[in-house]
Amino acid sequence: MSTSRILVLSASYGEGHNSAARALQAAFGEIPGVEVRMEDLFNEVAPRFDRLSRKGYLGLINHAPWAWKAAYSWLDRSMVATHLFEGLFAHRAALLRHVETFRPHAVCSTYPVYAWLFAQLRRRGVALPPIYTVVTDALTINSLWYRAPAERWFVTDEGSAAALHRVGLPPARVTVSGFPVALNFADRAADLVPPEVAAGVSQRILYMINSGNASVLETTERLIRQPGREVTITAGRNEELRKKLVRMAQGAPARVEVLGWTQRVPELLMTHHLVISKAGGATTQESINALCPMIVNQIVPGQEEGNWELLKTHGAGAYAETPDAIAQTVDAAFAHGGAQLARWRQALKTLARPAAARSIARQVLDERAAAALVQDAGRSRRSESPMSAT
Repeated sequence: MSTSRILVLSASYGEGHNSAARALQAAFGEIPGVEVRMEDLFNEVAPRFDRLSRKGYLGLINHAPWAWKAAYSWLDRSMVATHLFEGLFAHRAALLRHVETFRPHAVCSTYPVYAWLFAQLRRRGVALPPIYTVVTDALTINSLWYRAPAERWFVTDEGSAAALHRVGLPPARVTVSGFPVALNFADRAADLVPPEVAAGVSQRILYMINSGNASVLETTERLIRQPGREVTITAGRNEELRKKLVRMAQGAPARVEVLGWTQRVPELLMTHHLVISKAGGATTQESINALCPMIVNQIVPGQEEGNWELLKTHGAGAYAETPDAIAQTVDAAFAHGGAQLARWRQALKTLARPAAARSIARQVLDERAAAALVQDAGRSRRSESPMSAT
């Protein structure tokens, strides 16, 4: 059996890109006869600058979201913005180096800039494998995702596909695959099931804290003051905040578990009634595929607006920004036997595609196999022609 080599490209500007890339790497990697590599060229080429720019990005979205929205809109509209990518000499060279050494049969990109680097190399006459763009935004998709050519675009939902059709992408080149979430969601164990709302069953609430939430302690106080609740809080890598939350939880009426950075997020989402978090691409899509309704407490202007729009359009969650609004929304969700939760969860079922990573992997490999058959047939015809025999 011949080996198919797949290169997956990502970048750390938002967890959604890396989350999708890791899921694709796992999906390709479990298929016999496939060798897969995942690379982040931005971290590889300039790791220190990459860290500083990501820190600056977080600072901008948390402290000056209006400035980020203006920059995001400019990137979407400007025909000049993409010329900046011409200056990524080292990234272009690194991409070419990986293509020449690994010799992939196909490339899957979860970050839009790579398709632009591909286009630059092709204009210089470099022969490259097909590139597949896996769009990690929903509905409000920045034009950077589709202005550079790709073999195919994979999108999260029908509304996102319609958005790409409206800007001129052929329907045959756009596939509604779902967001490639971790394979845990497709292979969920029998005990990882969404809890029901019933007498004697604790209200299980997951609060995933993000770096830009200034009302964390006040929101936590509202959530843990009621008995009959199990509140799980993830504080990320903020150890000082984690310790404060642990002190708050001592003696609280609710049962509280405070975690730092954790790899248990898929398990937590699949075993809680609802999650409170910002509308990041990975978190939103993981909550959808866990069938865990989300109360969105922050939306980064630009790329996250579509994630909330997706939930709102399908009646699959709520938006509540202040501690009081969050507490009231949680109470309303559990009222009347959890009727609102049940409606949200039913709506999530129409969006969930937990096997998206495997679906994308299979389609890429099927198209690679079909292209190989066409090439083989062409070579066979040429070898059999009278001209080639003379």
